[in-house]
Amino acid sequence: MRNPNVPESLDGWHILHRMFRFDRHRWEQLSGMQRDDLARQSTQALLQLHAAYDGDVSVAQLLGHKADLMLTHYARSFEQLAVLETKIDSLGMSAFLRPVYSYLSVLELGLYEATAQMHKTLEAQGLEPHSEAWIQAFDALLLEQTREPRNGVRLWAKVPHRRYVCFYPMNKRRGETYNWYATPYEDRNRMMREHGKIGRTYHGLVNQVISGSTGFDEYEWGVDLYADDPLVFKNLIYEMRFDEASARYGEFGPFYNGIQFSIAEFGTFLKGDVLPRLLD
Repeated sequence: MRNPNVPESLDGWHILHRMFRFDRHRWEQLSGMQRDDLARQSTQALLQLHAAYDGDVSVAQLLGHKADLMLTHYARSFEQLAVLETKIDSLGMSAFLRPVYSYLSVLELGLYEATAQMHKTLEAQGLEPHSEAWIQAFDALLLEQTREPRNGVRLWAKVPHRRYVCFYPMNKRRGETYNWYATPYEDRNRMMREHGKIGRTYHGLVNQVISGSTGFDEYEWGVDLYADDPLVFKNLIYEMRFDEASARYGEFGPFYNGIQFSIAEFGTFLKGDVLPRLLD
């Protein structure tokens, strides 16, 4: 983008969340052999997707009436996501799953601080903004960010193996009184820095996956939180509501909370038994 008002970002996995209602009443009308066969077929297919080097899939039982099951797919392209979606839909199990919500996004690392520093670096070098030399220098600085080992790990990490998951989409407000995109870069940078400080106080308690969805879905970002205690979600989100970036500019979509479980135990979910605590 190279626009001084637009923070750069690094992109990783393409992500598709799919939420389903499970028709347990119809499922129970099948014979025990039919249920076992479909459960085995579904489990094998999901395990293969989970083991793939160039992607991942996780499963979670959702709580409440909005949905019963969430599948989270990671892939390196939209084409691969399409293949994953088709594979799931072709399973005999899909006849008992009714889609109720989905969300498409790309894992994103925002570079507010780094973008500001890159523009300052080029200004200090006396390069004419958006000249050929300036563009080459800017792209080289951005490439350095992609080669940063810490960034690479975050961009291509598998779905965190924690017991509980919370997913929600969100926007930055664009109203007449408060418009995030009309706010000076320095102010946005400061607010995001303060916003991040709150998240860092929960280090070790929660894994956060931010994905960008502008132009892909109804909101601008998708947020996944993973923890071993669901109260962490409540405490973290509540505390963040008080910082300026959220209090003035945050708009939130529906929240989906659930329990991650081992794909190998997908049959346990279908039976309606208590889910095992350990992930595979």
